[in-house]
Amino acid sequence: MQMSYAIRCAFYQLLLAALMLVAMLQLLYLSLLSGLHGQEEQDQYFEFFPPSPRSVDQVKAQLRTALASGGVLDASGDYRVYRGLLKTTMDPNDVILATHASVDNLLHLSGLLERWEGPLSVSVFAATKEEAQLATVLAYALSSHCPDMRARVAMHLVCPSRYEAAVPDPREPGEFALLRTCQEVFDKLARVAQPGVNYALGTNVSYPNNLLRNLAREGANYALVIDVDMVPSEGLWRGLREMLDQSSQWGGTALVVPAFEIRRARRMPMSKTELLQLYQVGEVRPFYYGLCTPCQAPTNYSRWVNLPEESLLRPAYVVPWQDPWEPFYVAGGKVPTFDERFRQYGFNRISQACELHVAGFDFEVLNEGFLVHKGFKEALKFHPQKEAENQHNKILYRQFKQELKAKYPSSPRRC
Repeated sequence: MQMSYAIRCAFYQLLLAALMLVAMLQLLYLSLLSGLHGQEEQDQYFEFFPPSPRSVDQVKAQLRTALASGGVLDASGDYRVYRGLLKTTMDPNDVILATHASVDNLLHLSGLLERWEGPLSVSVFAATKEEAQLATVLAYALSSHCPDMRARVAMHLVCPSRYEAAVPDPREPGEFALLRTCQEVFDKLARVAQPGVNYALGTNVSYPNNLLRNLAREGANYALVIDVDMVPSEGLWRGLREMLDQSSQWGGTALVVPAFEIRRARRMPMSKTELLQLYQVGEVRPFYYGLCTPCQAPTNYSRWVNLPEESLLRPAYVVPWQDPWEPFYVAGGKVPTFDERFRQYGFNRISQACELHVAGFDFEVLNEGFLVHKGFKEALKFHPQKEAENQHNKILYRQFKQELKAKYPSSPRRC
């Protein structure tokens, strides 16, 4: 009897020791994990043990907090800015897709989420009090029903300074209250929205495109800033991540993503092979081909379409910047911001590319990735007030180039 009791005691002691050993090993593992400095090891860990997605309630609480702040005025005092209606957790070495849109053009977010596998940041402009309210209701509905929105999208709101956005009142059902899925939200938006050109709002308010661009790329290291009605090639985010992770040589380099436009948006090419097939029959052409050919010509499309097919994304050739080239690109480090004095239409992206050049960045065109704009860009007739603003931007651009000489006195480069 005493022998049996002694055996049981020894067994329990052994079991307790084993449990303590397991606990110590777990603590040791966590300690080692916290000390990991290699990005590869951390990536492997989070691949198997991804962070828990934020709950719907957490996202809604963030939305309420951002709106309750009352926003902040921009440098001009003309616009009210609400940062972080939606937030996303982002690896500091990640590549973020930054874009901007009027409320009606948020329809395009669905297609961007399908093609871009990484984090996405969108700045939304609401020109009227009613649009500001619709934007908050949309953010509420999208965060409730779209897991991808909760996991990968940051959303900011800008409206004229005389308006304030409000927290959606749950006691007022509204048009979006009965929706139950993400697709239903986008379908409903399609029925109530009037998508068009962001800067052709039909109001007395100027579309602050450069303020919106800066807000969307704020806090990002590497960013690809595009228009919301453009679609990236399939796998572009993954290709960029692999290329940037393998080398640190890309500081001071703008990696140019060639941009095209397609006649009919029903069939958006996914690969370069598909793009070239449509290019050869005239369904796809270089971006701005009918509106401002010199604005994209330095990309050297004839050279790009004849590059040999490759499986890995990489820079294919260097292109010296020349006025008025306004490429779409990925760059990290001390990238100049967009000058927020440029609003509406004209010279808003050219000015930033010009400063990028003067600041010492080189431009290298990627071999496989691309962007496609939905529809051919054609010349538009604006309200006389908008035409006057375009002329104002032309004068401002001349002034801007003179200012760069003082800002970069030691740079041999000029626009």
